[in-house]
Amino acid sequence: MPEDVWIIGASMTKFGRYPDKDVLDLAAEAALAALDDSSTTIADIQILAVGCLFEANAMVGQRLLSQIGQTGIPVYNVANACATGATALRTVIMSIKAGESDIGLAVGVEQMGKAGLLGPAGQGKPKRKVFEPRGRYGAVTNVEGVLGTQLMPGVFAQAGMEYAYENEGVGFEQFAKVAEKNHAHSTLNPLAQYQKRFTLDEVMSAEMIAYPNTLLMCCPTGDGAAAAVVASGTKLKSMPLEIQRRAVKVAASVMTSDPWAEGGQAQPDVNTLTRLAAARAYEEAGVGPADLDLVELHDCFATAELIHYDNLGLCEPGGAGEFIDRGAPWRDGSIPVNVSGGLLSKGHPLGATGIANVYEVTQHLRGEAAERQIEGARVGLTHVIGLGSACCVHILTR
Repeated sequence: MPEDVWIIGASMTKFGRYPDKDVLDLAAEAALAALDDSSTTIADIQILAVGCLFEANAMVGQRLLSQIGQTGIPVYNVANACATGATALRTVIMSIKAGESDIGLAVGVEQMGKAGLLGPAGQGKPKRKVFEPRGRYGAVTNVEGVLGTQLMPGVFAQAGMEYAYENEGVGFEQFAKVAEKNHAHSTLNPLAQYQKRFTLDEVMSAEMIAYPNTLLMCCPTGDGAAAAVVASGTKLKSMPLEIQRRAVKVAASVMTSDPWAEGGQAQPDVNTLTRLAAARAYEEAGVGPADLDLVELHDCFATAELIHYDNLGLCEPGGAGEFIDRGAPWRDGSIPVNVSGGLLSKGHPLGATGIANVYEVTQHLRGEAAERQIEGARVGLTHVIGLGSACCVHILTR
């Protein structure tokens, strides 16, 4: 039987903008803090996986070891869009389940600064004067902004509007309520990039970016890192009782990619792969949505969070509007969602987010989340999705 896997140390830096630091500074800060949290050193670690998207070809993992200790262990450098950090964590988990390692370190890091809108390469090139089919899909010209968009605000605006079209009780106000909630939650999180509350009217009257997402309904870019130390059940039993007491079990670790979906070539389908990942994770963990005490999901835009209520089974099918209207995902609701402030306020350094979500849930399951603590939390779910696409769902239990 594969080994049980446990998180025994976790950390994240405060998300923000650090012009005086580089990727290695941020990664080292998170890695050393996670090692300290688990009462281990780099000499104990048998595998390292580092997720970083913007420097994916820069051997960040090996360079990190040159800062915190070169021990000759295998290093995996991971890039998987917004799911990069979660993929690094899953790499370590799979090594332990395969019996190759007893204990490993996963780090997610990104330095983005004020990166601006993210989308496909090649934007802004001069229009061609000769229209000849070329490339894999026989394109004759750039259709960005003509036939749909691949820019992130537009993609998730469209996904939200599709959901609103297909389901009653969903409109501009319901999407805005998501941002109102997450900005409020962020005021209790000292590691969040922004910690300011906004009224619903302020959210709705902010600058429109891509309807229905206003500026306050879009996540910021920034810098930061997060890390986790993961151990097998056998290894955990040999460790001090205090480490065993604070350990959090990885009850499920699932990754999916895009299955074929009608229209998927024109508009990215963020729903199907999330639904598949959630279903597999619930089965693997032996729990259901009703068992969840909190959720950290991928709210890159307010529209994304609302549709993922449905995709993750947190509400009845088609019931995401009613779910937010009755306050279910607030801290004092039936299933608290993004108590950290979510990506909308906590920030979204791409490579760090997947592990940062795990850090947040781990803190609650340990009873160490301070003012934002969800009392009695025993089961939590984390979710990230990177367009292209990759979806990771982890279920953690106390």
